[in-house]
Amino acid sequence: MSFDTFITMLILAATSAFTPGPNNAMVTASSVNFGFRRTLPHVMGIGIGFGLMVLIVGLFLGQIFQTYAILREALRWFGAALLIYVAYQIITSGGLGRSNGTPRPMTFIEAAGFQWINPKGWAMAIALTSQFVTPMAPYTTAMILGATFVGLGIVSAGTWAGFGVPLRRFLNNPGRLTMFNWVMGLTIAGCIILLFT
Repeated sequence: MSFDTFITMLILAATSAFTPGPNNAMVTASSVNFGFRRTLPHVMGIGIGFGLMVLIVGLFLGQIFQTYAILREALRWFGAALLIYVAYQIITSGGLGRSNGTPRPMTFIEAAGFQWINPKGWAMAIALTSQFVTPMAPYTTAMILGATFVGLGIVSAGTWAGFGVPLRRFLNNPGRLTMFNWVMGLTIAGCIILLFT
């Protein structure tokens, strides 16, 4: 991969990682509700989970999803249903997961697993790997792309979770917190519209 190609890939990857989407909205809401430290496993799960997904898509799965439209459609509908569920969890309980009925932040495994059913993530992974994983050096270029997304994913999710720290102080009021959770939940649900346009 030439230096110019790497810089182009880095700019596109950073833009896609830092723009608002389900992952960034979820870590912001988690940080507000549970604090930055308890949100760190979620942040790490996003970065490592998505980077690993990009690597695997670059090496194996991209062509399958480009060839079989039924798989892409099934993923879109399943991802949309999951995003509705996540939005509902944030709106009603302030949490993303439950253990014995108690709201809690997503775990590392849950956040990493979410990447595999996040339609925005699949679209990004397929689009970027089809552009930057070269037939001449597929393993090397797939590893560069995957490693880039691990780093950018952690920085991006960490930045969005960091936004939750000052918000947490401002939202230290049940009414404001409820309003915030509604806004975050509806933002996540609104991402579904982007999946079908």
